[in-house]
Amino acid sequence: MTIANWNLALLSPAGYPSVQEIVASVALTFFAFLGFGVITFTAKDLPDPARQLPKAIYLALAIATTIYVAVSLGVFGTLTADQVVEYGTTALAEAAKPTLGEAGYVLMVITALFSTTGAVNAGLYPSIGMTAHLASVGQFPPVFGRSVGRFPVGLLVMAGLAIVLVVGFNLNNIASIGSAVALLVFSAVSIAHFRLFRITGANIVVLVIGLVATLGTFVVFCTTTLVNEPATALALVAIIALSIIIDFSWKASARTPGRPQ
Repeated sequence: MTIANWNLALLSPAGYPSVQEIVASVALTFFAFLGFGVITFTAKDLPDPARQLPKAIYLALAIATTIYVAVSLGVFGTLTADQVVEYGTTALAEAAKPTLGEAGYVLMVITALFSTTGAVNAGLYPSIGMTAHLASVGQFPPVFGRSVGRFPVGLLVMAGLAIVLVVGFNLNNIASIGSAVALLVFSAVSIAHFRLFRITGANIVVLVIGLVATLGTFVVFCTTTLVNEPATALALVAIIALSIIIDFSWKASARTPGRPQ
């Protein structure tokens, strides 16, 4: 829609931010693409996951990347960088105004609500099987393998944490926290994969590139974005520290003689 009102001068490289800031913004892209990791949790529901899952991931990545690039070009070809920063979370809706007026603004807001709802649902979906599995192998407390009525404990805990984040932080802060956590998780998975790459058949070069990209982006993100968001940085440190403390505490208590394993 916004392409019809493009101002190509706004896309000139002369107005681009520094390379460091561009790399830092890639962290938010990791967060936006985090849902593709969830696709793997559907493997057990597919009749032929070895053939269908790779095709689904590649196709979904291609479609999503095309849409993201088109939307980015539409927004930055319609609004200046300062306007995008000023409008923040409603920048996409503002970019639709020149073409569709107020109706376009409302349409984009409604679309964003549906998109956010879908993203939340996609985030909650793997919490059921993931937490139950981790509980079964002793990485999570056994309670995560149980249910309260019809609802698995893992789902309830994940939903509760999501509510806390939504109530306690604005959308930009949530995106920053999610991006940093996603980068750390991807890095940890890459490091762990080095021990199993012969079993999984993974390409060691791809693993190295992935690890360098995620850790490098995380470092740049912390030294650019998070230094300007001290509350977000403190929240991130608190979340990591609390997670480590809880993990060590319950595992230590589980090893105490007389306590059920």
